[in-house]
Amino acid sequence: MNRAEYDQFNPQTDLVLERVIDVPRELVWAAWTQPEHLKKWFAPAPWTVSECELDLRPGGMCRTVMRSPEGEEFPNMGCYLELIENEKIVFTDALGPGFRPVENGFFTAVITFAAHGSGTKYTARAMHRDEAGRKTHEEMGFHAGWGKCLDQLVALVKAG
Repeated sequence: MNRAEYDQFNPQTDLVLERVIDVPRELVWAAWTQPEHLKKWFAPAPWTVSECELDLRPGGMCRTVMRSPEGEEFPNMGCYLELIENEKIVFTDALGPGFRPVENGFFTAVITFAAHGSGTKYTARAMHRDEAGRKTHEEMGFHAGWGKCLDQLVALVKAG
């Protein structure tokens, strides 16, 4: 796959959340790459993130544990594919650390941060294997959930 295909939106298999936010992209990057920050915004409240481990390099692990309001825990493990400081994070749950294939991978995320005045044009794209995977993720509440998480990220950054 060439880079043009990798960066191109496919409406049959992809979901996207795009918004201009009133915080600098360097601070958005920090919220995505520092576990102590990510734990505070990465799950839509009242859900929380109880654990977070990040190895910020291609092939490195990204692991979170989301906790429901009832205390049930949901571990998530993935692998970073690409990291460009203050510009792009690409990760997937289809691979584990070291690019090792895993069963039941669901999606690959491409998160981009572009300078937009004093703020950031934030784009989160979830790429799925097929249309059924996209539909499942959409029905799980992709737009509402990822939008709420972005609101939480912005609030965290603005709170300092």
